[in-house]
Amino acid sequence: MLGRPVGHSLSPVLHRAAYAALGLTDWTYDALDIGAEDLPVLLAGLGEEWRGFSVTMPCKQAAVDAADVVEPLPRLLHAANTLVRTDAGWRAENTDVTGIGMALQLAGVEQVGSAAILGAGGTAAAAAVAVASLGAEHVDVVVREPARAGDVVRVLETLGVSVAVARLDTAVLDAPLIVSTVPVGAQPAVMALPWRRGHTLLDVLYDPWPTALADRVAALGGTVAGGLDVLFWQATVQVELMTGMPAPIEAMRAALDAALATR
Repeated sequence: MLGRPVGHSLSPVLHRAAYAALGLTDWTYDALDIGAEDLPVLLAGLGEEWRGFSVTMPCKQAAVDAADVVEPLPRLLHAANTLVRTDAGWRAENTDVTGIGMALQLAGVEQVGSAAILGAGGTAAAAAVAVASLGAEHVDVVVREPARAGDVVRVLETLGVSVAVARLDTAVLDAPLIVSTVPVGAQPAVMALPWRRGHTLLDVLYDPWPTALADRVAALGGTVAGGLDVLFWQATVQVELMTGMPAPIEAMRAALDAALATR
């Protein structure tokens, strides 16, 4: 796993459990604390024994730029959360969209006409693709600085989805579905938005959980989904990409539950 910081991540728990269940006893998975500028040098110096990487911030854009082959989805997002070794070199993939989509479906969201996305980073762009795949025809992108919403707006426009950009301090949250991709430090401002009973919130954070925002929406009677489901389902796809074998979902879920019980 590549990124900074990575010490809090539960990805090693999921991947190690998967490799053990699949009988890949000589496979290892570790977290490497590196910045985006370090990634190209790291990849260039690795031997054939390295099969793949999970990629988190701030390295997702750098992974696209450094890859030898870029799949259409990470190319659209200009963000990859997975690098897989192939005969043609490192291939960039993005499984965040699958994770977000599964988390929404598990929360009962099978189709949606409109949505709001809080934030404008790589995860927000992945959320844009996920809500578009569920039928969203309009998306509000809520940010502190409208100028920073360009990448998410580009993705939505490419997908043919109507988009409006709203400032965080004036947003009204008309849509029934809201995906929050903001960090913990930004949550006080987000909590001040006009939340209501009919909202469904996916907060992509998972540590700590529940977040203050999740608690607020739940207290109002809204439906809440969290980042653990996003993490879990994107990891199952990563395992399949790296190993070429079906992900052992039960073993991975059991390992995640056991790790959470000790936190």
